[in-house]
Amino acid sequence: MPQRSAFVFILVFLTALIAADYGGWRLTRPVDHWVNDRLLARHAPLHAPSADIVIIDIDQKSLTALIDEAGSWPWPRAMHAELLDALARQQPKAVVFDLMFNEPDTFRADSDKLFQDTARQHADVLYLPSVQLADGTGPLLRNLPPSLGLIKTPTANLNVSLPLLLPWAMPQETWRGGLINFLADNDGVGRNYLLRRNFEGWQIPALAGQLAADQHWQIPPQDRITLNWTAPHRRISFSDFYLDFNSEHPKRASNEFAGKIILIGTAAPGLQDLRPTPIAAAYPGVEILATAIDNLQHGDWLRRPHHVWFGLWALALCGLLVLGFWRGINMLWLGVTLIITSVLSVVAGWLALGQNWLLPLYGPLAWGWLCYWLCALQAWLSEKRRRERAMQMFGRFLDPRVARSLVDSADLAVGQRAHSQQITVLFSDIRGFTSLSEAHPPEFVVDLLNRYFTRQVAVIFKHGGTLDKFIGDCIMAFWGAPTDDPDHARHAVAAALEMAAELAAFKQTLSELNHLNTEFDVGIGIHTGTAVVGFIGAPSRLDYTVIGDTVNLASRIESQTKGIARILVSDATRQACGDAFGFVDCGSHHVKGREQAVQLFEPKEK
Repeated sequence: MPQRSAFVFILVFLTALIAADYGGWRLTRPVDHWVNDRLLARHAPLHAPSADIVIIDIDQKSLTALIDEAGSWPWPRAMHAELLDALARQQPKAVVFDLMFNEPDTFRADSDKLFQDTARQHADVLYLPSVQLADGTGPLLRNLPPSLGLIKTPTANLNVSLPLLLPWAMPQETWRGGLINFLADNDGVGRNYLLRRNFEGWQIPALAGQLAADQHWQIPPQDRITLNWTAPHRRISFSDFYLDFNSEHPKRASNEFAGKIILIGTAAPGLQDLRPTPIAAAYPGVEILATAIDNLQHGDWLRRPHHVWFGLWALALCGLLVLGFWRGINMLWLGVTLIITSVLSVVAGWLALGQNWLLPLYGPLAWGWLCYWLCALQAWLSEKRRRERAMQMFGRFLDPRVARSLVDSADLAVGQRAHSQQITVLFSDIRGFTSLSEAHPPEFVVDLLNRYFTRQVAVIFKHGGTLDKFIGDCIMAFWGAPTDDPDHARHAVAAALEMAAELAAFKQTLSELNHLNTEFDVGIGIHTGTAVVGFIGAPSRLDYTVIGDTVNLASRIESQTKGIARILVSDATRQACGDAFGFVDCGSHHVKGREQAVQLFEPKEK
């Protein structure tokens, strides 16, 4: 699949997944939760709690300190009656119990009676909780007392019942309050709070929502709010307050709770009212209720923009990344840009919390990173295929190590593009090949050539040369391309000298193995000059080669070697070699296609 087509496929594939994600599947919701939970946990200490909300905490200290007076938990309800009476005398806005009173205490009926009478006396400030159960049978909603605050809409089903855990131990006229059900997301963490439950045309209030309505606070139209967590609310140990107001000389102020909203609940681990929240894995339920009441009091619960906007942002982010890969922008720069975008998103999310907004910015980032890695993988695979093709191409002309270095370097595009540069060209032709061919079967000749070419090409590669082609029994090679080599002339001459030595070793092999008695020699011509080098030909058939007068002259020099020297080089090559070799002047010679004579030299090892 062409690379651009692959990028289009990636974008189409991710577009379908993003549409499914923001259309209802919510695939990236855990990502948004994970990041926002950590931001909320760090933001909460900076969000001051309401000074109007106080928690009377039945903590472990209270359970221990009151063991003589109250015994083990659950305490006699006379304890709560005394607390309620003491608090009510200070004229608070509300006294909210976060404790269930769903069953009468049959062993301490007098204690229950005292609590019931006290509740009637202070019903104007008292709020009691109820819970909707997951299953079971419950009372008909139409039969519940008006104090519970149910709202019957015109579509209400009059014969419907709901499994509710109600404060049956208390007089029904004191049942004002509502549901305190813990709302957990799919991962079990509570991030939202219930305001009302709609069921079969009935509206069952939640305790926080009922309190907000009674206090005439702004109540959002939705059935739940996303909690804007605060630092812990002021907390007083139950035992500290209880023992103080029961002492002969109380030390606490008599108006300490005037105008306050007082919550009575427990943070003691053994009483099992600890819940997983973004703030902590075990967070007191009474503190969750306090946070909901605080948010409603100040109207600063967290707002959420419509998720469709973030689906569009995810699409835009993926589209921009695919466009970047499509246009060949450096993968590293795209990655850095995405990292910067991620950091800015976290910063934006943090700043938004200060404005009471919870932004699901991190699902789009997840899609962006997935797009980046898919495109990066595709680009890597494409580059791998390109390198393999290049290795296949250059492996025909170069030593495999040189070819690998070329492919791994940034010079590959230059090596492939036809351009003019200074090079040294070598032609090597076998002398007496025609008579050899006539005297032996073709299979023998081909085998002989293959063995000869193998040894000679190994020498060319050893000295960094590029094998251009085999022309019958002739070898054409050049130095200086595709890898840059400032000493190309010296390397070409060194290769020619070793090729001559390798020829002698090869002829010895022929004499020993095949008992050949024939003239077998080579002529090598070398010239240095400017030529056009690169892939040349038709789109369907390209060869990496060199063309130009330099090539023609090197071929003509090779044809002059017979009767003069096995190796001849031009004056340009001699000058380019400097003092690396000794040179024997072989005089001027006229070559075909050139008017002026060419000065030729035989190189010698120093």
